[in-house]
Amino acid sequence: MTSAATPPPVVGVVGGGRMGAGVAQSFASAGSRVVVVERDGSAAAAAMERITTGLRRAAERGTLAGPSDLDAPDLVAVVSSVAELPHDADLVVEAVPEDAALKAELLAAAEDVVHDECVLASNTSSLSVTELAAALRRPGRFLGMHFFNPVPVSALVELVLAPGTTDATRAAAVRWTHALGKQDVVVKDSPGFASSRLGLALGLEAIRMVEEGVADPEAIDTAMRLGYRHPMGPLRLTDVVGLDVRLAIAEHLHTTLGERFAPPRLLREKVARGELGRKTGQGFYRWQ
Repeated sequence: MTSAATPPPVVGVVGGGRMGAGVAQSFASAGSRVVVVERDGSAAAAAMERITTGLRRAAERGTLAGPSDLDAPDLVAVVSSVAELPHDADLVVEAVPEDAALKAELLAAAEDVVHDECVLASNTSSLSVTELAAALRRPGRFLGMHFFNPVPVSALVELVLAPGTTDATRAAAVRWTHALGKQDVVVKDSPGFASSRLGLALGLEAIRMVEEGVADPEAIDTAMRLGYRHPMGPLRLTDVVGLDVRLAIAEHLHTTLGERFAPPRLLREKVARGELGRKTGQGFYRWQ
């Protein structure tokens, strides 16, 4: 990883949820000017609050690029439509929920606003980047940039290449990943990529073990932490990711890769009850 890498001067982020706000904070911390698109007013306010808090803490730690007295509004703006993205953005990252049609629509809209050399990226964790690229006039400038939650402190970005992704686009994404102080892994487009596919397989099996009464969540997670040196057990990680997110990925991989990714009954029941993990206060654990 090179320390000389610099981030794009101007970045657009479509979606101001937890992931989008984290992506925006990360680029702003590295010195980019960031414009976040969030159509919902309350969500926009929440995104700005997350970003402001994160940047203040980065400044306190001395990890904020540029003058430490800059306020969040100097680094980040939140707008209500894709049409307000800056034309001079060199990177636009889409970070909306895992809905292929919605993602394709927003990426195509962003392409109409930015200059022809702007790289477009999706933060999807499982959807086909090849299919998303098909919605664009310039598919060579597109790839997946799969960030991990919580984005500001996660060390990894999974770069997912569609068949038409150009070498220049790949090189730019690698360079910008390094500028964030993160490590890239480059994979070809495949259902679930590398990280979601392997992580989900472990998580689903852990859920089945709870369902079958093999052990409780704490015991399973402790076994993986102490026995295999995982920093977090698969069930606690499922709570952090969100049970609804895990279910959506499982349903997609079940369709594309077969029965080994069939969602367990317990996962469906918890999602139906609104037990989505940390964000709702209850999943396989109770969260404060």
